[in-house]
Amino acid sequence: MKNRILAALCVLAFCLPVIAQNDNANPKHLAKIPAIDIQTLDGQVFNTANIQNDGKPVIISLWATWCRPCVNELMAIADEYEDWVEETGVKLYAISIDDSKTSARVAPFVNGRGWDYTVLLDVNSDFKRAMNVNDVPYLCILNGNGEIVWQHTSYAAGGEEEVYEIIKKMVGK
Repeated sequence: MKNRILAALCVLAFCLPVIAQNDNANPKHLAKIPAIDIQTLDGQVFNTANIQNDGKPVIISLWATWCRPCVNELMAIADEYEDWVEETGVKLYAISIDDSKTSARVAPFVNGRGWDYTVLLDVNSDFKRAMNVNDVPYLCILNGNGEIVWQHTSYAAGGEEEVYEIIKKMVGK
């Protein structure tokens, strides 16, 4: 009996990494973002299916004006963003989850910081729910086909460097 269990464990130890590797290599298993109507800063309807970047990587950040880690992450990226765009062509969509009470603060907040991102409003948290996000900050990276290839919640100083390294690998740099 012990030998059978040991043999089964050895088979699993060999097969699971191969299965996982094949799943990661198969783009059919990568999720796309849901198509949800949200708003631009000037109140126009914007469908998230239109988040794209001509085949280049996209960063989506769900954030709020009242979320200090969210603002810290976006500020850290802002310091490097121009270089990131120049080197990789990446585009960042910062989607605020500020509700109807605080959403009027978003445009002045963003303008005061000089962020060069496309900023959108998810006032009812429809996109946040559709993405199954519980906590912000939430950041994901989409490949050129609009598929989510990496995601995380929370922020620690220096975390933006990991994001940049992933993007550079995606574009072969």
